[in-house]
Amino acid sequence: MLANVLLILGLFFILAGVLGVLRFPDFYTRLHAMGKCDTLGVTLVLLALAIYAEFSLVTVKVLLLSVFIGLANPVATHALGRAAMKSGLEPWFNQEPKGEGRG
Repeated sequence: MLANVLLILGLFFILAGVLGVLRFPDFYTRLHAMGKCDTLGVTLVLLALAIYAEFSLVTVKVLLLSVFIGLANPVATHALGRAAMKSGLEPWFNQEPKGEGRG
């Protein structure tokens, strides 16, 4: 039962990250959405797989993979954001003043 809950939660976070990539306006907000959601989503899915496998060598490997992803994804996300800033990619700002509509 716990493995099913973790699997569903993991898939929910992965789906939220995909929707963020599709809906957000610029690189930095998309990077933020995917960086957070894929780390948590993949970690939850891997934990569910570890529970399904019970205790074996496969479980140890899956847990080590989960730790590696938990360490590597935030570092990679930060490196991508920093490289984008250094290359001159400007963040998106809403230029429309508050209270004024389009029509």
